[in-house]
Amino acid sequence: MRLLLFNLATDETDPVLAFACDWIRHLARQCDSIDVLTMRRGDYVLPDNVRVFSAGREHGWGKARRAVNFYVQLLRLLSGRRYDACFAHMIPLFAGLGGPVLQARGVPITLWYTHRQHSWQLRLGQAWARRIVSADESSYPYASDRLRVLGHGIDTDYHSPRSQRAADEAEPLVVQVARLSAIKNQATTIRAVGQLPVRLALIGGVQPGFPDSYRAGLQSLIDDLGLSARCRLVGDQSREETLAWYRRAWVAVNMSPPGLFDKAVLESMACGLPTIVANPAFAPLLGEHSDLLLTDSPEDVRGLQERIARISQLSSGERAAIGAALRNHVARQHSLPRLIDRLMSVLQTGELPA
Repeated sequence: MRLLLFNLATDETDPVLAFACDWIRHLARQCDSIDVLTMRRGDYVLPDNVRVFSAGREHGWGKARRAVNFYVQLLRLLSGRRYDACFAHMIPLFAGLGGPVLQARGVPITLWYTHRQHSWQLRLGQAWARRIVSADESSYPYASDRLRVLGHGIDTDYHSPRSQRAADEAEPLVVQVARLSAIKNQATTIRAVGQLPVRLALIGGVQPGFPDSYRAGLQSLIDDLGLSARCRLVGDQSREETLAWYRRAWVAVNMSPPGLFDKAVLESMACGLPTIVANPAFAPLLGEHSDLLLTDSPEDVRGLQERIARISQLSSGERAAIGAALRNHVARQHSLPRLIDRLMSVLQTGELPA
């Protein structure tokens, strides 16, 4: 297969989007060639059968110039190579812009989107997509008979438990990995740990281009509750640094609401970490530990507090057993090889494998 791939960022140093390079590497094993047209290009090491072209955000170009460059790059690629399929990964704008040109060339588009947010860009992109794929049925905001559910793609070789616990874990450490945003409900977590003898690390920064007021509000809440010695806004971390936090922690928290099937939840579970969630879409992964790990709502401060306290009182062996069960579920249902096989089936046939 000769694949054209639209991507938001191709950059292994990006604290949120570095995983896209893992996807490209695995796709490259099953494709003759891949040409990536990305909004922003950074640092990466990819196989020889992958080429990367950029719309130019890394140069600081404005929207109009990037749009013109997108078409210049796309038409140049189409003039030099015939593609069997196009995969638009979390960039419906490119699917919408390129849709008329690709349809005229007989190149079907498969659009990946995993977020509950509605937008004109998504409506435009889905209008030109032969198939739409998402991690979970709840993680795509529009009803569509073209939707196929693939699961997430977690590199469980990379996201794995530490073989030996870190020496500085005598005091319980809670981590929450997410962009600093009201929809992620970091304030719920801060209030929940306020009366507990635990430390909290909130890992993630404000999304580029968004105001810093939410972060400032969280810091004020931490100060007002007298938690500055135990609660840190760590900011953006590299992929390696985030993995180290997972491996040091006793428990992970994700208070995203229904519709946000966050990949960070699966990464912490793959690291063998008991993970408390608010989105019931994760319930099938929790198994017998559902009562312990699923809160009633993203604003359920008391429920989250009780669950953190219960997990903190478990022995290291009991926490490890819960983490091992979660990791097994993730490996079976959301491993990267499984995702790529299912995605390739949709790209080639339009349908999931039998």
